[in-house]
Amino acid sequence: FIELLRAVEAASRCDVRVLLEGQSGTGKERVARAIHGLSSRKNFPFVAIDCGAIPENLLESELFGHARGAFTGANFERKGLIVEAHQGTLFMDEIANLPVEMQAKLLRVLQEGEVRPIGSNKSRSVEVRVVAAASVSLRKLVEQQKFREDLFYRLHVFPIYLPTLNERREDIPLLAQHFLRKFATEQKRPVASFENSLLSFLQRRQWSGNVRELENFVERL
Repeated sequence: FIELLRAVEAASRCDVRVLLEGQSGTGKERVARAIHGLSSRKNFPFVAIDCGAIPENLLESELFGHARGAFTGANFERKGLIVEAHQGTLFMDEIANLPVEMQAKLLRVLQEGEVRPIGSNKSRSVEVRVVAAASVSLRKLVEQQKFREDLFYRLHVFPIYLPTLNERREDIPLLAQHFLRKFATEQKRPVASFENSLLSFLQRRQWSGNVRELENFVERL
């Protein structure tokens, strides 16, 4: 955990692209927000997008924006999330799900610092820090030719690996107590701490869902 905190602190001091890799539920978005909040960009927007949650036919408009009349239903101009994050941080979760065509367009943004909305013949300059995250190894996807190698190296500037909760069992009591205080406050319950026997059980238990599963478990308790 201390190594992870040191990596977050170091990443926040240097204004480069960050690649977060770790299983689902390990807290990648929390780490991205921490990097942004400690960086020189903290007073500018933090914009998050889950590349696997948006339909492919809507993803380009979501990222790059569109001009009015660019397609049926485009009744107004839209800036897109990349422009929304101008001078701030764009967190791209599950970037492995980005279609190959979109990978090429994102690569151009990173290389040229320009965004061209759908249906527009004008490009707009944009200056944004990209923090990408993946729950699978992008390097392996590159080897399998499922992810562009040139984009991988553009993103793989400051890599940070987030260990699973089973790999950091010594942190479980600290996390569990934090979540207990959070939910006790929300529910207005006078619960101060866990018994040691329960903390021991939590440390022995397998957590396939990582920190997210632990948080949900404490909320149920």
